[in-house]
Amino acid sequence: MRSQTKSVRQSVSLPSSLATRVRHLAEKRKASANRVLVDLIEAGLRSKDAEKEYFFSLTSQLVQSTDPAERRRIKKELARITFGAQ
Repeated sequence: MRSQTKSVRQSVSLPSSLATRVRHLAEKRKASANRVLVDLIEAGLRSKDAEKEYFFSLTSQLVQSTDPAERRRIKKELARITFGAQ
């Protein structure tokens, strides 16, 4: 269970299509739209943190690698993460 911390009221305007999706998720989960928004934000922040850790892991592998093929593969993956390149 989450530890209770002081909540801060924030106001956010959502595009109507996004608000509809949030309401549908809330109904499906039998939760409030606010709870769904908090869960989605937390998941997004965790995802960003994991992406950053993966990036740093790849840079470490790149520095340590002496295999040219492996270095090319890592560089391509870093480019994909950074620039969305294929």
